Amino acid sequence: MGKMNLIAIILAGLGTPLFIVISFLSLHSFYSIEIDLTVLFIEMYRLAETPSLTAIPFFTFSGFILAHSNAPNRLVSLTSRLLGWLPGGLAIVALFICAFFTALTGASGVTIIALGGLLYPSLKSSQYGEDFSLGLLTTSGSLGLLFPPSLPLILYGIIASVPIDQLFLAGLVPGLLLLIVLSIYSIFVSPTQIESHVPADTQPIGPMIRESIWEIGLPFVLLGGIFSGLIALSEGAVLCTAYLLLVEVGIKREIPLRALPDILLKSMGILGAIFIILGSSMAYTNYLIDQQIPNSVLSFIQLHIQSKWALLIALNFFLLAVGCVVDMFSALILVVPLVLPLAQAYEIHPIHLGIIFLTNLEIGYSTPPIGLNLFISSLRFKKPIFTLYKASIPFLILLFVCLLLITYIPPLSLILVTS
Repeated sequence: MGKMNLIAIILAGLGTPLFIVISFLSLHSFYSIEIDLTVLFIEMYRLAETPSLTAIPFFTFSGFILAHSNAPNRLVSLTSRLLGWLPGGLAIVALFICAFFTALTGASGVTIIALGGLLYPSLKSSQYGEDFSLGLLTTSGSLGLLFPPSLPLILYGIIASVPIDQLFLAGLVPGLLLLIVLSIYSIFVSPTQIESHVPADTQPIGPMIRESIWEIGLPFVLLGGIFSGLIALSEGAVLCTAYLLLVEVGIKREIPLRALPDILLKSMGILGAIFIILGSSMAYTNYLIDQQIPNSVLSFIQLHIQSKWALLIALNFFLLAVGCVVDMFSALILVVPLVLPLAQAYEIHPIHLGIIFLTNLEIGYSTPPIGLNLFISSLRFKKPIFTLYKASIPFLILLFVCLLLITYIPPLSLILVTS
C-alpha cells in the first residue's frame, strides 16, 4: 500500500487531476483487500442522495452569473458612495465587497480576478501605498468564505454531517471579527488619516441604490427564508439561480443568452471534478476506517498530545500548511474525515471545528510561499511573487491573531448556534 501512496503523490506532483489520483487510490485500496470495486459507485450513489448536495451546483452557477454581470461595479460604486468619506473608507469598501462577492461565488480566485482590476486602480489613485493595496486585495479575496451561502461551509456540513444552517450562523461572528480587525488596520494606515478618504462623491445616492437593489436584497431574502424555515437550503439555491438569471439576463440584460452555455460549462466543469473527488474520498475514508487507520492515528496523537488546546495549535499549523498547497474543496474532502474523529475524541464541537478549519484554509490561501491567492494576484496585477509576499505579511499577522481568538474562544463560533 505504501508504494501506491507514493505513486499517488508522484502523480499529484506531476499535475495529474486530483479526482484521478483519489479515484486511483480508492479503487486500488479496495482491490488490495478483495472488496468488490462497485463499492465506490455505491458510495457515489449514496452521496447523490444527500439533500443538501443539490445546493452546490446552483450556488456555484449563481456566483458565476454574478461575476459575469456588472453587479461588482454597481456594488463598489454604491459602497464607495456610502463609506468613501471615512478615513480608510475605500479600503473598508474593498474588504466588505470582496467578502460579499466571495460568499456568493465560493472562490477567492474569482473575487481577485473580477474585482482586482476595479479596486486596485481606485486604491492607488486615492494615495494608498502599493504594498497596502496589493496585500489588502490578496488577503481579502477569501474573507467571505465564513459567510453564508459559502460553498465551503455547505461542503463541510455535508462531509461532517452537521446542520448547514447552524454552520451559516456559526460563521457570522468570526467572519465579522476578521473584517472589523482589518478595517481598523485600514483606518490607521490610510494616507494622512485625514485626507486619505475618497473625495466626496456628488452623485445622488438614490439612483445608485435603485441600480443595486436587486443584488443588495438577495442575501437578506435568501438567508431570511432559510433561517426562518420557509425554504430548504436546496430550494434557496434554486431560487437564487432563477432570481439572478431573471435580473442579469432578463431585466438588466447584462448577460446575453448566448453567453449562458459558456458560463454554465465553466461552473459545472469545476463541480464535476469536486463531486468525483467527494465520492472517491468518502469511499477511501471507509477503507481507512475498515483498516482502523484513524484509530491508530488517534492512539499516536493521544500518546504525545494530552491537552485539547495543544491539539488545536497543532491542528492550526497543519491546516495552514494544507491551505497553502491544496485547494479548499479538495482539502475539505480529504482532511475533514480524518480530523473529525480526533476532534470528537478531544471534545471539540464539530461546528467550532468547521469554523477553525475554514479560517485556517482561507488564511492558508494567502500564506507564503505557495498560497494560491498570492499567485493569482501576481498574475492579475502583474507583480513579482516576492512583492506579494511582502505586501501580505501585515494582513496575515492580523489574521493569525484572529485565528487564535477563534480557536481558543469557542463562543465566538457557537454563540448563535442553537444546538
